[in-house]
Amino acid sequence: MKTKELLSRATKSLKQAGIATAHLDSLVLLEDLTGKGRSWLLAHQEHKLDEAIVKKLDKQVARRGKHEPLAYIRGKSEFYGREFKVNTHTLQPRPETETMIDLLKQLVASPQSPVSSEKKQVNNKSTDIIVDIGTGSGCIAISAKILFPDAKVVAIDIDKKCLTTAKQNAKLHNASIDFQYGNLLEPLSSIKHRLSNIIIMANLPYVPENHTINKAATYEPEHAIFGGTDGLKYYRELFEQTKNIKPRPLAILTEALPPQHTKLETIAKQSGYQLSQQQDFIQVFTLQI
Repeated sequence: MKTKELLSRATKSLKQAGIATAHLDSLVLLEDLTGKGRSWLLAHQEHKLDEAIVKKLDKQVARRGKHEPLAYIRGKSEFYGREFKVNTHTLQPRPETETMIDLLKQLVASPQSPVSSEKKQVNNKSTDIIVDIGTGSGCIAISAKILFPDAKVVAIDIDKKCLTTAKQNAKLHNASIDFQYGNLLEPLSSIKHRLSNIIIMANLPYVPENHTINKAATYEPEHAIFGGTDGLKYYRELFEQTKNIKPRPLAILTEALPPQHTKLETIAKQSGYQLSQQQDFIQVFTLQI
């Protein structure tokens, strides 16, 4: 079968299934299977494809037609310009989470920030720790480590299967991460690093339990999506746990739905943190000194 014929058939099938990105998804899947770039495929539409490739694409299109996330079919996804392995044990990285990395960079660079003074700078080899809570695929922790190679980065998850995937991604990107199994901040009490100048990155489950999710999200692990009645159950626990960390984290970056931001700001304030910045889904809370 020729490239153009297969792409046309795949696109038509996905459109009928209600996939809005039918043509793009078909192209991406065919890129993976052929090892050819998008421009090559579009320029060589008369190219005859092996029957094995045709069969594989048909199976993948059938899966995508059931609204299975493209990332799970491919076994990989992009985050902050890099490729990460993903599977049904991990959430697929989302574009809105990339803002957390942007704000981390601003937080560290700002002269007004409590974590960027001469003695509290993230590139200081001996004092700084970035902690990724609920690391999943490890994309946040690994991106932070690549940006700030001299910082000590700790990645925590309560799901050991997630940690297995995250470790694979760390090896893929040659990133030295201290992976810890446990609930939220609890593992910090046992790590060997001297706790100082701590920055928390927390993309915790925040969808309210009665919220209707789309078909694609039903393939993702429920425990990584839903956060109790109002979606903020785990953030309450996280901020409460900060009271037991010595010294206390200087900054906490969170992701939540914009309508939840006011309530999350109140939760943070009750534990001694004030909102210093927010953008889209992300908020930055700093310790009131």
